[in-house]
Amino acid sequence: MVGSEELRALRGAIAELMAKTDDGGWDELGAMGLLGLLVPEQYGGAGAGPVELGVVAEELGRALFAGPYLSTAVLAVNLLAVLDDPTQSETVLPAIAAGRSRVAVAFAEGASTRPPAAPVTSARGDGTALVTGEKRFVLDADSADLLYVLATTDTGPGVFAVDPAGPGVTVEPSTTVDQSRRLCAVRFADAPATAVGTPGSGVEALTVALDHSAVALLGEQAGAARRAMEMARDYAKTRYQFGRAIGSFQAVKHMCADMLLEAESAVSAARHVAAAAADGSPGWLADLALAQAYCSDAFVFVGATNIQVHGGIGFTWEHPAHRYLRRARGDAQLFGSPSWHRERYLREIGA
Repeated sequence: MVGSEELRALRGAIAELMAKTDDGGWDELGAMGLLGLLVPEQYGGAGAGPVELGVVAEELGRALFAGPYLSTAVLAVNLLAVLDDPTQSETVLPAIAAGRSRVAVAFAEGASTRPPAAPVTSARGDGTALVTGEKRFVLDADSADLLYVLATTDTGPGVFAVDPAGPGVTVEPSTTVDQSRRLCAVRFADAPATAVGTPGSGVEALTVALDHSAVALLGEQAGAARRAMEMARDYAKTRYQFGRAIGSFQAVKHMCADMLLEAESAVSAARHVAAAAADGSPGWLADLALAQAYCSDAFVFVGATNIQVHGGIGFTWEHPAHRYLRRARGDAQLFGSPSWHRERYLREIGA
Protein backbone atom coordinates (compact mmCIF):
# COMPACT_ATOMS: atom_id res chain seq x y z
CA MET A 1 0.00 0.00 0.00
CA VAL A 2 1.36 3.42 -0.93
CA GLY A 3 1.56 6.36 1.46
CA SER A 4 -0.98 9.11 2.02
CA GLU A 5 0.92 11.63 -0.11
CA GLU A 6 0.90 9.26 -3.07
CA LEU A 7 -2.81 8.58 -2.57
CA ARG A 8 -3.59 12.30 -2.55
CA ALA A 9 -1.57 12.75 -5.73
CA LEU A 10 -3.43 9.83 -7.34
CA ARG A 11 -6.79 11.27 -6.31
CA GLY A 12 -5.89 14.67 -7.70
CA ALA A 13 -4.67 13.26 -11.01
CA ILE A 14 -7.88 11.29 -11.56
CA ALA A 15 -10.05 14.23 -10.56
CA GLU A 16 -8.22 16.41 -13.07
CA LEU A 17 -8.67 13.80 -15.79
CA MET A 18 -12.38 13.36 -15.10
CA ALA A 19 -12.88 17.13 -15.21
CA LYS A 20 -11.46 17.19 -18.74
CA THR A 21 -13.49 14.31 -20.17
CA ASP A 22 -17.15 13.71 -20.83
CA ASP A 23 -18.10 10.04 -21.19
CA GLY A 24 -14.66 9.12 -22.52
CA GLY A 25 -11.39 8.87 -20.70
CA TRP A 26 -10.72 5.17 -21.25
CA ASP A 27 -7.51 5.68 -23.19
CA GLU A 28 -6.40 8.32 -20.71
CA LEU A 29 -6.95 5.90 -17.81
CA GLY A 30 -4.80 3.42 -19.69
CA ALA A 31 -2.07 6.00 -20.22
CA MET A 32 -2.05 6.64 -16.46
CA GLY A 33 -1.65 2.92 -15.81
CA LEU A 34 -5.02 2.67 -14.08
CA LEU A 35 -6.46 -0.06 -16.30
CA GLY A 36 -3.73 -2.29 -14.91
CA LEU A 37 -4.04 -1.01 -11.34
CA LEU A 38 -4.81 -4.47 -9.93
CA VAL A 39 -2.84 -6.43 -12.54
CA PRO A 40 0.34 -7.97 -11.06
CA GLU A 41 3.58 -6.33 -12.12
CA GLN A 42 4.73 -9.50 -13.88
CA TYR A 43 1.86 -9.01 -16.33
CA GLY A 44 2.51 -5.33 -16.95
CA GLY A 45 0.30 -3.87 -14.23
CA ALA A 46 0.83 -1.77 -11.12
CA GLY A 47 0.18 -4.56 -8.62
CA ALA A 48 -1.82 -2.20 -6.40
CA GLY A 49 -4.35 -3.21 -3.78
CA PRO A 50 -7.79 -2.37 -2.37
CA VAL A 51 -6.84 1.00 -0.84
CA GLU A 52 -5.54 2.37 -4.14
CA LEU A 53 -8.57 0.89 -5.91
CA GLY A 54 -10.88 2.68 -3.49
CA VAL A 55 -9.24 6.03 -4.25
CA VAL A 56 -9.63 5.52 -8.00
CA ALA A 57 -13.23 4.33 -7.61
CA GLU A 58 -14.26 7.36 -5.55
CA GLU A 59 -13.14 9.74 -8.27
CA LEU A 60 -14.71 7.69 -11.04
CA GLY A 61 -17.92 7.63 -9.04
CA ARG A 62 -17.93 11.40 -8.60
CA ALA A 63 -17.81 11.74 -12.38
CA LEU A 64 -20.29 8.89 -13.01
CA PHE A 65 -17.65 7.38 -15.30
CA ALA A 66 -19.40 5.29 -17.93
CA GLY A 67 -16.50 3.17 -19.19
CA PRO A 68 -16.12 -0.57 -18.42
CA TYR A 69 -13.70 -0.05 -15.54
CA LEU A 70 -15.60 -2.08 -12.96
CA SER A 71 -16.19 -4.99 -15.33
CA THR A 72 -12.77 -5.18 -16.97
CA ALA A 73 -10.12 -3.60 -14.76
CA VAL A 74 -11.67 -4.82 -11.51
CA LEU A 75 -14.00 -7.83 -11.68
CA ALA A 76 -12.28 -9.68 -14.53
CA VAL A 77 -8.83 -9.10 -13.03
CA ASN A 78 -9.97 -10.23 -9.58
CA LEU A 79 -11.59 -13.33 -11.07
CA LEU A 80 -8.40 -14.32 -12.87
CA ALA A 81 -6.45 -13.82 -9.66
CA VAL A 82 -8.73 -16.30 -7.88
CA LEU A 83 -8.89 -18.83 -10.72
CA ASP A 84 -5.08 -18.86 -11.01
CA ASP A 85 -5.04 -20.02 -14.65
CA PRO A 86 -1.54 -19.26 -16.01
CA THR A 87 -2.55 -19.48 -19.67
CA GLN A 88 -5.43 -17.04 -19.31
CA SER A 89 -3.43 -14.72 -17.06
CA GLU A 90 -0.49 -14.54 -19.44
CA THR A 91 -2.79 -13.75 -22.37
CA VAL A 92 -5.52 -11.57 -20.90
CA LEU A 93 -3.96 -9.57 -18.07
CA PRO A 94 -1.29 -7.81 -20.18
CA ALA A 95 -3.98 -6.92 -22.73
CA ILE A 96 -6.20 -5.42 -20.02
CA ALA A 97 -3.32 -3.44 -18.54
CA ALA A 98 -2.44 -2.06 -21.98
CA GLY A 99 -6.05 -1.15 -22.76
CA ARG A 100 -6.23 -3.63 -25.65
CA SER A 101 -8.93 -5.85 -24.18
CA ARG A 102 -12.30 -5.39 -22.51
CA VAL A 103 -13.65 -8.33 -20.54
CA ALA A 104 -17.12 -8.98 -19.12
CA VAL A 105 -18.10 -11.57 -16.52
CA ALA A 106 -21.43 -13.36 -17.02
CA PHE A 107 -22.80 -15.11 -13.93
CA ALA A 108 -26.31 -13.87 -13.00
CA GLU A 109 -29.46 -15.73 -14.00
CA GLY A 110 -33.15 -15.08 -13.46
CA ALA A 111 -33.90 -12.09 -11.24
CA SER A 112 -30.84 -12.37 -8.99
CA THR A 113 -27.61 -10.42 -9.38
CA ARG A 114 -25.61 -12.97 -7.38
CA PRO A 115 -23.94 -16.15 -8.72
CA PRO A 116 -26.45 -19.05 -8.60
CA ALA A 117 -25.37 -22.12 -6.65
CA ALA A 118 -26.50 -24.34 -9.54
CA PRO A 119 -26.42 -22.37 -12.81
CA VAL A 120 -28.95 -23.33 -15.47
CA THR A 121 -26.39 -22.38 -18.09
CA SER A 122 -24.39 -25.51 -18.88
CA ALA A 123 -21.18 -26.56 -20.60
CA ARG A 124 -20.52 -29.97 -22.13
CA GLY A 125 -17.72 -31.65 -23.98
CA ASP A 126 -14.00 -32.19 -23.54
CA GLY A 127 -11.34 -29.80 -24.79
CA THR A 128 -13.39 -27.06 -26.39
CA ALA A 129 -16.68 -27.08 -24.49
CA LEU A 130 -20.07 -25.94 -25.76
CA VAL A 131 -22.01 -23.51 -23.55
CA THR A 132 -25.80 -23.24 -23.65
CA GLY A 133 -28.05 -20.97 -21.61
CA GLU A 134 -28.76 -17.33 -20.80
CA LYS A 135 -27.10 -14.82 -18.50
CA ARG A 136 -28.64 -11.57 -17.35
CA PHE A 137 -27.31 -8.27 -16.00
CA VAL A 138 -23.93 -8.80 -17.67
CA LEU A 139 -22.01 -5.58 -17.15
CA ASP A 140 -20.54 -4.09 -20.37
CA ALA A 141 -21.02 -7.26 -22.42
CA ASP A 142 -21.85 -5.20 -25.52
CA SER A 143 -18.35 -3.70 -25.61
CA ALA A 144 -16.40 -6.78 -24.47
CA ASP A 145 -14.10 -8.85 -26.64
CA LEU A 146 -14.02 -11.70 -24.10
CA LEU A 147 -16.61 -13.19 -21.76
CA TYR A 148 -16.02 -15.27 -18.65
CA VAL A 149 -19.15 -17.37 -18.15
CA LEU A 150 -20.31 -19.37 -15.13
CA ALA A 151 -21.75 -22.69 -16.33
CA THR A 152 -22.65 -26.07 -14.85
CA THR A 153 -20.60 -29.14 -15.76
CA ASP A 154 -20.50 -32.76 -14.65
CA THR A 155 -17.94 -31.78 -12.00
CA GLY A 156 -19.85 -28.72 -10.79
CA PRO A 157 -20.08 -25.06 -11.85
CA GLY A 158 -17.01 -23.78 -13.68
CA VAL A 159 -15.84 -20.66 -15.48
CA PHE A 160 -15.45 -20.66 -19.26
CA ALA A 161 -13.90 -18.19 -21.69
CA VAL A 162 -16.20 -17.38 -24.60
CA ASP A 163 -15.75 -15.12 -27.62
CA PRO A 164 -18.80 -12.78 -27.66
CA ALA A 165 -18.42 -12.38 -31.43
CA GLY A 166 -18.23 -16.14 -31.98
CA PRO A 167 -20.92 -18.57 -33.14
CA GLY A 168 -23.83 -19.26 -30.82
CA VAL A 169 -23.53 -16.01 -28.83
CA THR A 170 -26.15 -13.25 -28.83
CA VAL A 171 -25.63 -10.07 -26.80
CA GLU A 172 -28.70 -7.90 -26.22
CA PRO A 173 -28.45 -4.60 -24.29
CA SER A 174 -31.03 -4.30 -21.51
CA THR A 175 -33.15 -1.27 -20.71
CA THR A 176 -32.31 -0.17 -17.17
CA VAL A 177 -32.85 2.88 -15.01
CA ASP A 178 -29.15 3.82 -15.23
CA GLN A 179 -28.21 4.46 -18.83
CA SER A 180 -24.54 4.96 -17.93
CA ARG A 181 -24.20 1.34 -16.77
CA ARG A 182 -24.56 -0.96 -19.77
CA LEU A 183 -26.18 -4.22 -18.66
CA CYS A 184 -26.92 -6.93 -21.19
CA ALA A 185 -28.62 -10.28 -21.59
CA VAL A 186 -26.32 -12.82 -23.23
CA ARG A 187 -27.63 -16.02 -24.81
CA PHE A 188 -25.50 -19.04 -25.63
CA ALA A 189 -26.47 -21.79 -28.07
CA ASP A 190 -23.65 -24.35 -28.18
CA ALA A 191 -21.11 -21.53 -28.06
CA PRO A 192 -17.49 -22.75 -28.18
CA ALA A 193 -15.76 -22.18 -24.85
CA THR A 194 -12.54 -22.91 -23.00
CA ALA A 195 -12.49 -23.94 -19.35
CA VAL A 196 -10.66 -21.55 -17.02
CA GLY A 197 -9.18 -22.52 -13.67
CA THR A 198 -10.02 -25.55 -11.55
CA PRO A 199 -13.13 -27.48 -12.67
CA GLY A 200 -16.06 -27.13 -10.30
CA SER A 201 -14.72 -24.04 -8.52
CA GLY A 202 -16.76 -21.43 -10.41
CA VAL A 203 -19.22 -20.27 -7.75
CA GLU A 204 -16.58 -20.01 -5.04
CA ALA A 205 -14.19 -18.16 -7.35
CA LEU A 206 -16.86 -15.69 -8.43
CA THR A 207 -17.96 -15.06 -4.85
CA VAL A 208 -14.41 -14.17 -3.81
CA ALA A 209 -13.92 -12.02 -6.92
CA LEU A 210 -17.17 -10.15 -6.28
CA ASP A 211 -16.19 -9.53 -2.66
CA HIS A 212 -12.90 -7.92 -3.65
CA SER A 213 -14.51 -6.06 -6.54
CA ALA A 214 -17.14 -4.63 -4.20
CA VAL A 215 -14.39 -2.38 -2.81
CA ALA A 216 -14.60 -0.50 -6.11
CA LEU A 217 -18.40 -0.41 -6.11
CA LEU A 218 -18.41 0.99 -2.57
CA GLY A 219 -15.90 3.64 -3.59
CA GLU A 220 -17.99 4.64 -6.58
CA GLN A 221 -21.13 4.89 -4.47
CA ALA A 222 -19.40 6.94 -1.80
CA GLY A 223 -17.73 9.29 -4.27
CA ALA A 224 -20.93 9.83 -6.22
CA ALA A 225 -22.96 10.41 -3.05
CA ARG A 226 -20.48 13.04 -1.89
CA ARG A 227 -20.64 14.77 -5.29
CA ALA A 228 -24.46 14.79 -5.24
CA MET A 229 -24.36 16.31 -1.76
CA GLU A 230 -21.99 19.02 -2.99
CA MET A 231 -24.31 19.78 -5.91
CA ALA A 232 -27.21 20.36 -3.52
CA ARG A 233 -25.08 22.43 -1.14
CA ASP A 234 -23.79 24.69 -3.92
CA TYR A 235 -27.26 25.15 -5.38
CA ALA A 236 -28.71 26.02 -1.97
CA LYS A 237 -26.09 28.74 -1.63
CA THR A 238 -26.79 30.39 -4.98
CA ARG A 239 -30.53 29.86 -5.57
CA TYR A 240 -32.48 32.81 -4.19
CA GLN A 241 -36.16 32.85 -3.26
CA PHE A 242 -38.02 35.53 -1.34
CA GLY A 243 -34.84 37.57 -1.38
CA ARG A 244 -32.77 34.94 0.42
CA ALA A 245 -30.61 31.97 -0.51
CA ILE A 246 -32.74 28.85 -0.10
CA GLY A 247 -29.96 27.37 2.00
CA SER A 248 -30.95 29.79 4.75
CA PHE A 249 -34.36 28.12 5.13
CA GLN A 250 -34.48 25.59 7.94
CA ALA A 251 -36.10 22.82 5.90
CA VAL A 252 -33.38 23.02 3.24
CA LYS A 253 -30.69 23.20 5.93
CA HIS A 254 -31.98 19.97 7.43
CA MET A 255 -32.01 18.23 4.04
CA CYS A 256 -28.44 19.29 3.33
CA ALA A 257 -27.31 18.24 6.81
CA ASP A 258 -28.89 14.81 6.36
CA MET A 259 -27.19 14.46 2.97
CA LEU A 260 -23.84 15.38 4.49
CA LEU A 261 -24.24 12.78 7.23
CA GLU A 262 -25.17 10.01 4.80
CA ALA A 263 -22.51 10.85 2.22
CA GLU A 264 -19.64 11.17 4.69
CA SER A 265 -20.70 8.00 6.48
CA ALA A 266 -20.67 6.19 3.14
CA VAL A 267 -17.15 7.48 2.44
CA SER A 268 -16.00 6.29 5.87
CA ALA A 269 -17.57 2.86 5.37
CA ALA A 270 -16.05 2.44 1.91
CA ARG A 271 -12.58 3.43 3.06
CA HIS A 272 -12.79 1.21 6.13
CA VAL A 273 -13.65 -1.82 3.99
CA ALA A 274 -10.83 -1.05 1.55
CA ALA A 275 -8.34 -0.93 4.42
CA ALA A 276 -9.76 -4.09 5.99
CA ALA A 277 -9.53 -5.94 2.68
CA ALA A 278 -5.93 -4.82 2.24
CA ASP A 279 -5.00 -6.02 5.73
CA GLY A 280 -7.00 -9.23 5.49
CA SER A 281 -8.64 -8.30 8.77
CA PRO A 282 -10.68 -11.05 10.46
CA GLY A 283 -14.34 -10.41 9.92
CA TRP A 284 -13.82 -8.07 6.98
CA LEU A 285 -16.54 -9.87 5.01
CA ALA A 286 -19.07 -8.89 7.69
CA ASP A 287 -17.91 -5.29 7.40
CA LEU A 288 -18.19 -5.58 3.61
CA ALA A 289 -21.76 -6.85 3.76
CA LEU A 290 -22.84 -4.09 6.14
CA ALA A 291 -21.10 -1.43 4.05
CA GLN A 292 -22.70 -2.64 0.82
CA ALA A 293 -26.15 -2.36 2.37
CA TYR A 294 -25.41 1.03 3.94
CA CYS A 295 -23.69 2.67 0.96
CA SER A 296 -26.47 1.56 -1.38
CA ASP A 297 -29.16 3.10 0.82
CA ALA A 298 -27.12 6.23 1.51
CA PHE A 299 -26.45 6.90 -2.17
CA VAL A 300 -30.13 6.49 -3.04
CA PHE A 301 -31.11 8.87 -0.23
CA VAL A 302 -28.58 11.52 -1.23
CA GLY A 303 -29.46 11.20 -4.91
CA ALA A 304 -33.17 11.64 -4.24
CA THR A 305 -32.69 14.50 -1.76
CA ASN A 306 -30.40 16.30 -4.20
CA ILE A 307 -33.29 16.43 -6.66
CA GLN A 308 -35.60 17.74 -3.92
CA VAL A 309 -33.20 20.54 -3.03
CA HIS A 310 -32.97 21.55 -6.69
CA GLY A 311 -36.74 21.67 -7.03
CA GLY A 312 -38.18 21.83 -10.54
CA ILE A 313 -34.86 22.03 -12.35
CA GLY A 314 -33.75 18.82 -10.64
CA PHE A 315 -36.42 16.91 -12.55
CA THR A 316 -35.28 18.07 -15.98
CA TRP A 317 -33.41 15.80 -18.38
CA GLU A 318 -30.75 18.43 -19.01
CA HIS A 319 -29.73 18.71 -15.35
CA PRO A 320 -27.29 16.04 -14.07
CA ALA A 321 -29.13 15.45 -10.78
CA HIS A 322 -31.25 12.61 -12.17
CA ARG A 323 -28.14 10.80 -13.41
CA TYR A 324 -26.89 10.41 -9.84
CA LEU A 325 -30.19 8.99 -8.64
CA ARG A 326 -30.28 6.63 -11.62
CA ARG A 327 -26.76 5.41 -10.85
CA ALA A 328 -27.70 5.02 -7.19
CA ARG A 329 -30.72 2.87 -8.02
CA GLY A 330 -28.70 0.70 -10.37
CA ASP A 331 -25.71 0.31 -8.06
CA ALA A 332 -27.99 -0.74 -5.21
CA GLN A 333 -28.77 -3.97 -7.10
CA LEU A 334 -25.53 -4.54 -9.02
CA PHE A 335 -23.77 -7.04 -6.71
CA GLY A 336 -26.83 -7.96 -4.69
CA SER A 337 -29.61 -5.95 -3.06
CA PRO A 338 -29.25 -4.18 0.30
CA SER A 339 -31.54 -6.77 1.90
CA TRP A 340 -29.34 -9.59 0.55
CA HIS A 341 -26.26 -7.96 2.07
CA ARG A 342 -28.00 -7.46 5.42
CA GLU A 343 -28.87 -11.14 5.50
CA ARG A 344 -25.28 -11.98 4.63
CA TYR A 345 -24.06 -9.76 7.45
CA LEU A 346 -26.15 -11.74 9.91
CA ARG A 347 -24.73 -14.98 8.55
CA GLU A 348 -21.17 -13.66 8.79
CA ILE A 349 -21.53 -12.73 12.46
CA GLY A 350 -23.28 -16.00 13.26
CA ALA A 351 -26.60 -14.44 14.23
